[in-house]
Amino acid sequence: MFRKQLKRKQLNLNVKTEELNSRKFRKRKQPSEKLNSKDLSTESDVSAQGDNVDSVRKVIIGEEDIVEEDAFGEDLIKKNLIIPGLLGCRTVRKAAALDEDTSIRKEHANLLEQNSFAELRTLPDVCPEFSWDKLHIKSQIIENVKEKSKLLNSGKSALQEELLIIASNYHDIYFPEETFENIEAIQFVYCVHAINHVIKARLKVLHHNSKLSKRVDVPEEFRDQGLVRPKVLILLPFKESAKRVVKMLSYILSGEKDNIANKKRFIDEYTGNEIIMPEKNPKPADYQLLFSGNTDDNFRIGLSVTRKWLKLYEDFYSSDIIIASPLGLRMLIGAENEKNRDFDFLSSIEILIMDQSQVFVMQNWEHVIHIMNHMHLQPTDSHGTDLSRVRMWALNGCTKYYMQSLIFSSHALPEISAFFTTKFLNYAGKVMVTNPVKTGSICQVAVHAPQVFHEVSTNSVLSAVDDRFEAFVSDILPQFKDPSMKHTLIFIPSYFDFVRLRNYFKKQEMKFVHICEYTEDFKKGKDIQEDSDIDRSINVIYTKYDIIQLASIVGSERATKMLASDKSVHMFMAD
Repeated sequence: MFRKQLKRKQLNLNVKTEELNSRKFRKRKQPSEKLNSKDLSTESDVSAQGDNVDSVRKVIIGEEDIVEEDAFGEDLIKKNLIIPGLLGCRTVRKAAALDEDTSIRKEHANLLEQNSFAELRTLPDVCPEFSWDKLHIKSQIIENVKEKSKLLNSGKSALQEELLIIASNYHDIYFPEETFENIEAIQFVYCVHAINHVIKARLKVLHHNSKLSKRVDVPEEFRDQGLVRPKVLILLPFKESAKRVVKMLSYILSGEKDNIANKKRFIDEYTGNEIIMPEKNPKPADYQLLFSGNTDDNFRIGLSVTRKWLKLYEDFYSSDIIIASPLGLRMLIGAENEKNRDFDFLSSIEILIMDQSQVFVMQNWEHVIHIMNHMHLQPTDSHGTDLSRVRMWALNGCTKYYMQSLIFSSHALPEISAFFTTKFLNYAGKVMVTNPVKTGSICQVAVHAPQVFHEVSTNSVLSAVDDRFEAFVSDILPQFKDPSMKHTLIFIPSYFDFVRLRNYFKKQEMKFVHICEYTEDFKKGKDIQEDSDIDRSINVIYTKYDIIQLASIVGSERATKMLASDKSVHMFMAD
């Protein structure tokens, strides 16, 4: 029904339609020209990500700071630059000019807009001097923001300041160095950015409403909305994480007044259900910090923002911000041919925030991919949308090029890196922190044991799994079949590889025990035995596609040398 309405709207607008493969994004002929109100909203319209747009199209960086690499990802990403900054080494991917031939293709007809939507942005070579005034934070929250910043840092924080500057320019960010020491500062950054984004969009709509009340028609410059209301999506792993983010959002919005609607219900549902940490043989400190509080990973909640109140448990289509776990959204989105599916609320997401992303990989990374595959699709229903107020680039199906993504994790993982480089097409470009690992975790090993690394030759990522398995069962495993090698532990990161090896052992009628996350606790205690008198050795199997994980163990420099070496076996010994 809504699609028919949208088609009629296209006809009423009297625009021509044609296949996108014969259409290219338009840009201005002269980069020095200024944007008019039809091309881009005013400074307060952050939703269009077009405020304070620099007309210069090239990243100005000293030649000594540039390291160019092969272009990869979507065609919109053309340059890969590594530049220094307060965050350390930042890999910057610059968006290509939007009038070049890109990979954009659509089967259905589109509205053709004669004006450009936004100029391409520039990525700064160095972080400019920090100033709250340059961040364009709205006056109603700026004092709360400054006060919270002082409470968090007791002074200046270089990390917080640079992240705020980059985020406020709407560049995509991938920061894989989140720790329990800086996580609160990072949450502060993206909460400030999210609230400020929503407030700017809200004030613009209210301002236009007052002007339109005196008019009969709706001019083009009053297009200020998306296809649906939700603008910000925050993905978090646990309810405890969601509780902390809601508290942060509330403080930024209303200070110590803590104006939260439905607060009691929220506290009841998002507290409790805590894991009891054992006093005997205590868990590591990072384990206790990660799994503190409510560890339920199935939740979703809608938030709407007013002048001084944060309203919780709003219907998604009446919400400005959605906070959810990947599992919580996956259950709502459902699968193909399922009844009561709903994913229209993802049609106009303008800021995607993923915090503690390394946990998503351990939970189920497929949920995150499934969510991303259902973002920015054409809604199946109008949901009360006034099409005359919808931005032209949203009607054209170009919202994905205006969405900013902020990804934070404690480790650099290939799943997240590939996701960041291929799934996000923000026209403002990307900033990816890529600091080299100096020593690696191998230097923290206190046990005097040889650590042997075996490189497996492979030709592609797809064949790497099979090649690694064949190398293990044919070259490595026979060395440990001797009765004297009975104390052997095999660790397998992937559950699918675990099942494959377990089935192989059963087929070979080998004597072994196995445990995984589904093994009952009493059986774990029976299967695991400790023997402090045995000689220990460690064998690691890797391919050239495991460079990120290898670097985190032995360090970036050593990992590079190992992959470039003619030898396939390397041994390290702790002092």
